[in-house]
Amino acid sequence: MLALFIVPLTIINLGLITGPWLLFLLYFIGGLGMAGIGMGIMHDAIHGSYSRNKTVNRFMGYTMNLIGASATVWRIQHNVLHHTYPNITGADDDINAPFFLRFSPNAKRYWLHRFQFVYAWFFYCLSTISWVTTKDFVRINRYRKMGFLNKKNEFRKEISIVILWKLIYYSFALVLPLIIVPIEPWIIILAFISMHLVTGFLISTVFQIAHIMPGVAFPMPDENGLIAGDWSMHQMATTTNFAPRSGLFSWLIGGLNYQVEHHLLPNICHIHYKNLSGIVAETAKEFGMPYHTQKTLGGAIWNHIKMLHLLGKRTAIAT
Repeated sequence: MLALFIVPLTIINLGLITGPWLLFLLYFIGGLGMAGIGMGIMHDAIHGSYSRNKTVNRFMGYTMNLIGASATVWRIQHNVLHHTYPNITGADDDINAPFFLRFSPNAKRYWLHRFQFVYAWFFYCLSTISWVTTKDFVRINRYRKMGFLNKKNEFRKEISIVILWKLIYYSFALVLPLIIVPIEPWIIILAFISMHLVTGFLISTVFQIAHIMPGVAFPMPDENGLIAGDWSMHQMATTTNFAPRSGLFSWLIGGLNYQVEHHLLPNICHIHYKNLSGIVAETAKEFGMPYHTQKTLGGAIWNHIKMLHLLGKRTAIAT
């Protein structure tokens, strides 16, 4: 996955190409590599499950920075807010979407949401462009107000790190190609954007079909701020597996098709999820707990589309 990202951009920056079609192809391959790094390397590493060695996890987690995002922001957004509060509106930052997307029946509904099952995919494609430009800065500021990064000079240090890594990323991913590659600048910029369209579509689709699906729960806290049930039940009620029989697909997306197992055991490397899934499924059946799964990727995407359509039509959905 690292090679899929680094090798195409190295070829581009060496000025070895002169034609736009090869440029687009190399950026396309780089987009696949970016998605692979995001799903198969940094995700496990930042969870501390890529290796038993903490130092290895820390350095492999920096691959998030290598592809233009912030490992620190991701750790708060994903490890803390998403894994602790999946599908809880206002707490799970993965479903705290812009106003034009409605990912929860508990979120405010606007008239344009009736069309989101069509246009959401466009914004999925743009998600990593947003990520490497503005989203990290917006979220790191919001997280500071929420009480994170409140040690002495911690926020200032992290902002400096975010800026430095983004300068490094844009330098080798866009600026150097604009200087070195003998092709019109607008074509290079378009090819760079196409790389992110590939990455954004793949990453957003994989993460969204794990939680925004028919049948999953979207619980809300009571007047005391408490969620009914225990932690394990909550993880299983709000999460869906998909395409569990495809070993190659599971490798390509870093085991994220086993979302139930991942949410129950986020500190376990994803290569073990397939073997664990049988135990989890049997245990869920034994104790009458939900165990959501979609047999195929196509079926999962179709059901996600239906869920987006349903969320666009109704103000409330039974959970």
